[in-house]
Amino acid sequence: METERIFYKDAYQKEFDGTVLECRKTKKGYEVRLDRTVFYPEGGGQPCDLGMLNQVSVTDVQEKEGEIWHAVSAPLAEGTKVHGVIDWERRFDLMQQHSGEHIVSGMIHEKYGCNNVGFHMGPEMIVINFDREIPPEELEDLERQANRYVWENHQVEISWPSPEELKALPYRSKKELEGDVRIVTYPGADICACCGIHVASSGEIGQIMLVSSRKDRGGTQVEMVCGGRALRFSNEMKKQNRKISMLLSAKPKETAAAVERLQQETQQLKFRLTGMELEHFAAIARQKEGKGDQLLFEEGLSPESVRKLAVQVMETCGGRCAVFSGDDAEGYKYAVGKKDGDLREWTKAMNAALNGRGGGKPFFVQGSVRASRKEIEEFFAAQ
Repeated sequence: METERIFYKDAYQKEFDGTVLECRKTKKGYEVRLDRTVFYPEGGGQPCDLGMLNQVSVTDVQEKEGEIWHAVSAPLAEGTKVHGVIDWERRFDLMQQHSGEHIVSGMIHEKYGCNNVGFHMGPEMIVINFDREIPPEELEDLERQANRYVWENHQVEISWPSPEELKALPYRSKKELEGDVRIVTYPGADICACCGIHVASSGEIGQIMLVSSRKDRGGTQVEMVCGGRALRFSNEMKKQNRKISMLLSAKPKETAAAVERLQQETQQLKFRLTGMELEHFAAIARQKEGKGDQLLFEEGLSPESVRKLAVQVMETCGGRCAVFSGDDAEGYKYAVGKKDGDLREWTKAMNAALNGRGGGKPFFVQGSVRASRKEIEEFFAAQ
């Protein structure tokens, strides 16, 4: 007996009564087949419905060899009468996302002649891959057109055309289709072969937001959200911008300019600090001139600054210069140099003794150790 697919007759029906036709054990638990269901099985890029059958959770719904199977948390014997309830908030969210994707994909296909070659409806974002590069500024204009279409509240048409009618339709599809084909039409925006669940009219989508786009393997990957997701995303962006506005003492519409000023000030400060650091390193090099092997500890240096200090002192001290920066808890970065020297065997011994790793040229090495300052000092004293 074939399962009656109530979700195709009425996408807004949230509950139903049915009978278990079959129950079987699986590796993850149990799954049941019913005589009728409102639970949409995963397909067409749209995730499945979740919900309850009596007091048993439905955790997945899949179509296998033309039959719809509901994964359940406990067995339901054949012949059991069930009352099913879907998670409607989830269902409507997925309907909004899928419907918005059709409008965007249809408009892009019409304007650029490119195809939707990949579609993933994640828990946060919809990701669509198109087989042509689309400039970001053109996507902004398309977003305005898509939202205008939403607000015009067009009725969505769903049909099962005959083979002859199908041949005459300019519908989107990733492959040639035969047999019963379900066509979803957004008049003036898209005609597509689709097995998914859609809103009844475009106004129910509420809003379409194209969040980002990037070049991807010769095409364009677009991230988007619709409906309730678009509202939540917008609210989160407003919340973040308010925080930035307060931190920068800037008006909400002037935060970008404030960040640019802050970046410029930070860059100027970095230049000044770099100059001061180099002057400090030069002073240390003068102080250590002709004094032979040196072991130096300096706080808060980057690996690049550790290198610079070691190079400067190496040139003046007349021996080996080792610079360490870090702490006992996190370990130390190091740079060791000896003008015209060969530190290869010495470095191996140091790394072995101090739980270190690193290397470089015969006369200059860099790396890190997981040892305390006392252990480092004791190793150098023994040398």
